[in-house]
Amino acid sequence: MKTRNIIGYLCGVLALCACADMFEPADENNRPEEAMYEESKYAHGLLMYGYGQLPYLTTTQTDIATDDAVTNLAAGALWNMATSGTWTADNNPVSRWDACKDGIQYLNLFLSKVEKVKWAPSAASKQQMFVDRLKGEALGLRAVMYYHLLQAHGGYADDGVLYGVPLLLTPEDGSSDFNQPRATFADCVKQCLADCDSAMALLPADYTDIDSDEEIPAKYLALGAQKTGYNLVFGERSRGLMSGKIAEAVKAQTALLAASPAFRYGSGVTSAEAATLCANVLKRIGGLDGFDVTGNIWYKNKTKLNPDASEMPEMLWREDRHLNNDQEKENFPPSLYGNGLVNPSQNLVDAFPMRNGRPITDPNAGYDAQNPYANRDPRLENTVIYNGMTFKNKAILTGMNMPNDDNETSDNLNDIEKSTRTGYYLKKLLREDVSVNPSSTLSQQHIYPRIRYTEIFLAYAEAANDAWGPDDDPTGIGFTAYNVIKAIRERAGIGKDEYGRELPGGGDVYIEECRADKEKMTALIRNERRLELCFENKRFWDLRRWQMPLNESIRGMKIVKINPDLVDSPLSYTPFEVEDRKFDSTYQWYGPIPKGEVLKWSNLMQNKGWQ
Repeated sequence: MKTRNIIGYLCGVLALCACADMFEPADENNRPEEAMYEESKYAHGLLMYGYGQLPYLTTTQTDIATDDAVTNLAAGALWNMATSGTWTADNNPVSRWDACKDGIQYLNLFLSKVEKVKWAPSAASKQQMFVDRLKGEALGLRAVMYYHLLQAHGGYADDGVLYGVPLLLTPEDGSSDFNQPRATFADCVKQCLADCDSAMALLPADYTDIDSDEEIPAKYLALGAQKTGYNLVFGERSRGLMSGKIAEAVKAQTALLAASPAFRYGSGVTSAEAATLCANVLKRIGGLDGFDVTGNIWYKNKTKLNPDASEMPEMLWREDRHLNNDQEKENFPPSLYGNGLVNPSQNLVDAFPMRNGRPITDPNAGYDAQNPYANRDPRLENTVIYNGMTFKNKAILTGMNMPNDDNETSDNLNDIEKSTRTGYYLKKLLREDVSVNPSSTLSQQHIYPRIRYTEIFLAYAEAANDAWGPDDDPTGIGFTAYNVIKAIRERAGIGKDEYGRELPGGGDVYIEECRADKEKMTALIRNERRLELCFENKRFWDLRRWQMPLNESIRGMKIVKINPDLVDSPLSYTPFEVEDRKFDSTYQWYGPIPKGEVLKWSNLMQNKGWQ
């Protein structure tokens, strides 16, 4: 059953069942535990609750607490966390503790019951296939939960040990000892990787229909499986559920986290191991030969964005489709009836290189501070709306006192409550064919990625460069960190003019300089990850695992006419400070354990620095 078909049923199950003990219902709902063994939908609801607790966001949120963006809504937990120093152990808007631990409890409960349930009473082969698939899904989902728990709550305690979270592999009940200590980070990583391996052993890499019985695995053939039964369980109707390929990607993500500067000295995972695990995922699509040349514009190209498309090569795992205009309502400029909520920073804009690939701070880049958007990395105009850009057939002016053709200034810097605070509006992830005009609203299908192949390519480049340097491949993977970053930049249009012709001097000469310098390549890889994954809720966690500064002030761009009386007056561009950040890099690279949990359970140690 597809995820979206289960949600309605699950809501009904959860409405009727107390979360504390689903199998001791109230008198008016007298359903014993044994009922689930005869009613597969009842049991399946446990697994679907695990899907419901997946910690993936479907809108741009955590980026406003990084150096990539601010919000024009001066309120909210994330804004307070970033600007007021209110991130505490009992006030943590990025906590994953409750949701992921709830998900793990339900997944463990499901795993303890799955083999007793009659999934297909009349066919042994179908019964075994359902058990294998559902168990594999649960194990893969549990790995996801532990990965996100480690990312959000792993850290060093006062005793100098790097801890993860309590490892819970069986369901808790009223007789359980809830005063569990945190396992070491290394042990949590081992369990996460083991769950991924177990899931991969039980699940197909992809859910696809087969054409003949000869394609059925031997263990199911021996039970009498036929093509129709196999396709019922492992065919296309199950696409979107946890698969072997997804579990392998989660394993690679976990290894990269463990090999990162913040965790590598206590995780037991090396960068070489992380690189190899990332490469395993990429080999499934032919390595660089399978690199999607249009992936950098998946979020703006209608064909790639349309969830009805049969192929979406950039998406390894994604959310289900949503017919709405929520992102546009939140982030369109005010002149297009939006709230302009997420404002990209000048910090991020400055991170986009020139077309020749050089950073704008490079004296050979050719950057003109008074014509700052000329000859820039083409990804900039796909990501950010800047002054004078045409969006939805309308010129968006973000300067000071600059009326547009309708004599409006609503998009100008700080002109009204909903206008930009930085001089920029968000463009990435928004569909121009949506309208939020109250007189003619128009929604469209939207998707949001959970894991993109580009993320795994970047993870490989990061780990491989750290392990072996920019251009070495000692284990014979077939491509290097340099090869990957060069391909990503070529796809973006770096080293070429607007007509696709190589720029004079040999195209992207900067990457060739980085090829010979591991430290420069590290900085380049991190910057490419920043650009490619911005506004996908990645940078908040990346800055912490890299142990990079968290309190960089956020800048914007103030644009004014040099001669206000002239319609075509030249413009003056002046960067300015928008917002200070109050993160403390002495300990806030690692998130806290919830204070209430530490107070309740004496064996639960807090991370260093958190009160």
